Formats: sequence, structure tokens, C-alpha cells
Amino acid sequence: MKIVSVLGSPRKNANSSILAGRFCTEAQKLGAEVKTFSLNKLEYRGCQGCYACKTKLEACALKDDLTEVLEAVRETDILVLASPVYFWDVSAQMKAFFDRTFSFLVPDFHSTPNWSRLAPGKKLVFILTQNNADRNSFPHIFQKFDYFFRRFGFTDIRQIRAFEAKEPGAVESDREVMELAARTAQELCVRDYD
Repeated sequence: MKIVSVLGSPRKNANSSILAGRFCTEAQKLGAEVKTFSLNKLEYRGCQGCYACKTKLEACALKDDLTEVLEAVRETDILVLASPVYFWDVSAQMKAFFDRTFSFLVPDFHSTPNWSRLAPGKKLVFILTQNNADRNSFPHIFQKFDYFFRRFGFTDIRQIRAFEAKEPGAVESDREVMELAARTAQELCVRDYD
């Protein structure tokens, strides 16, 4: 089983990255192969709106550090996306990455029921960490992205959220969310091997 983990935080010891790491470590114990990409360490541009991926190419026309990441996503069984909540949304790094996934849509996605160039049946874990303690805050983030995840053909989509993650590394003392990350890996990976 292949897992690709895409980290959207610019911070060292980032809470979202720690949770993604907990998930991936547990998955590796179960035999998964993990590739991790820290977006803040890569050089890439956002989508240029050139539509080459809809007219001439099957992939994004830009050739930069995201080229390898997008190709890895095409080949993975489970995609892990981890981001802090910045200014009521995912980080700018994660948003720019997500915009580049426009290349995963078929040219006639507006008029066909199957939008995606990705193989169906992939699984996804969406990790969000926030400073805000209110568990009812920012539900729109997952709802917005979940729509596209489903259109891309992801079938088992899980969300992991950490609250009051004020300082780098704070989630390490939140036993509940750390256990949720490990348990989610066990559920997704073991089910694949059954």
C-alpha cells in the first residue's frame, strides 16, 4: 500500500505535521510505503489558468517541485493532507497545491459524471489543526474540500481535527487526537490488507 503525505504548514514541529506523522508511522508498522512532502520546502507556482491540462496534456504543464508530488498522488492508495487553519482556511501552501490538482480533472468535467483522471477508490485523510478551542468553528473548510475529494473519486474520506493547538508541538499532549490519528491508520490500512 502506498501513502502520500502532503504537509501544508510552514512551521517546524507543526501540529498538523505531527498528526500526519503519527498516522504515517502507524501505517508503516502495518507495511505501508510512505512518501512525505513538506510544501514549504518546495519551489512551485500556483495554477496559471493556462488550461493546457484540458487541451494538450493529461497533467499540469508547469514543471517545478510539485510535478513529483502530483505524480505521487496519482499513484497513491491513501492521500494525507495536513494543514493548520490560517485566516479561516488552509495554509497558502496547501491552497496553491490544491489549485494545481485542477489537472486531475478530465477536459469535459463540466458535462460528464466522472470528473477525475485519478483511479477510483483512493482514500483520503484530511488533517486540520487550529488555535481556536471552539469545535463548531470552521466547518466550512472540510465541507468545501470534501466536495472536490469526492469528485476526484476518493471513497473513504476521514477528517482529523485538533483544537487549541496554540504552540508548535501542542498536539503531542492531546492523547485523544494522537490516538485518533493512529486508529485511523489502523482502520484504513488493515481494511486494505483483509
